Amino acid sequence: MSLLGSIRDSLAKTRAGLFGAVAAAVSGKRALSPDELAALEERLLLADVGLAATERLLAAVREGPADQDAAARLRAGMRAVLDGAPPAREDGAAAAGPRVWLIAGVNGSGKTTSAGKLSHLLRSAGRAVMLAAADTYRAAAAEQLRLWADRTGADFIGSRPGADPAGVAFDAVSAAAARGSDVLLVDTAGRLHTQRHLRDELAKVRSAIAKRLPGAPHRTLLVLDGTAGQNGLSQARLFSEAVPIDGIILTKLDGTAKGGVVLAIAEELKIPVAYVGTGEGPGDLRPFDAGEFVDGLIPRTADGGA
Repeated sequence: MSLLGSIRDSLAKTRAGLFGAVAAAVSGKRALSPDELAALEERLLLADVGLAATERLLAAVREGPADQDAAARLRAGMRAVLDGAPPAREDGAAAAGPRVWLIAGVNGSGKTTSAGKLSHLLRSAGRAVMLAAADTYRAAAAEQLRLWADRTGADFIGSRPGADPAGVAFDAVSAAAARGSDVLLVDTAGRLHTQRHLRDELAKVRSAIAKRLPGAPHRTLLVLDGTAGQNGLSQARLFSEAVPIDGIILTKLDGTAKGGVVLAIAEELKIPVAYVGTGEGPGDLRPFDAGEFVDGLIPRTADGGA
């Protein structure tokens, strides 16, 4: 299945939901009346696009090139919003030792599953991967991650329940270096983003990794549930206050009728989406592509394209 097909298929529920109403509001129209613009604004806000991004999209529809219809202007505006966030930072090459990726997010977002799917993606590219279970407060998390390691052919390092997550992360870097791992994926505890002391602990984990391997972690990815709507924006804002976020893994994309939070995060926080979860299988985590995402929400047929 092509990436476009996968994203388009995964957004079927979104297209049938609120973004279907957005597409209908602009389809086949050269310009929108004030009442039609007001209706479009309401539909974008209901789809969790957020106030700032909605205002920018409305301006694009009103002020876009005269030779484009309203749907084409909206699509161009959506691309501009998504392209306004910097590209998701790649992990680059570590000066010494493994590349270290820190995986953060709240419980229930699909964080541990996403770490496992990342392992599959990296292993499929021929990279030696280690999974580290630094979520020591949830007993099932370590076992779940161990199963993903077995499933994807990755190394695994765990610890006893209740162990210090920063200590586990520190030891994991040493183990990954000793075993010749290319990438170390550190699954952190599912912190409640509203609890400051738990976010401070995430910063402590990051500091421990940097102490063991200067320059690490090389990527910090925040896992967000695509069905969380504006709560996802709140999570992204508060996590980014605790540690620098290089990119977002958006999970459960196939389960949301809204989907606009991607645009809200790009516009308000300038944090890019790095990967999207498009299903339950190991291979259902894919690099994000802004153009294909827009195609999935507002099909080109809406503006006369193929």
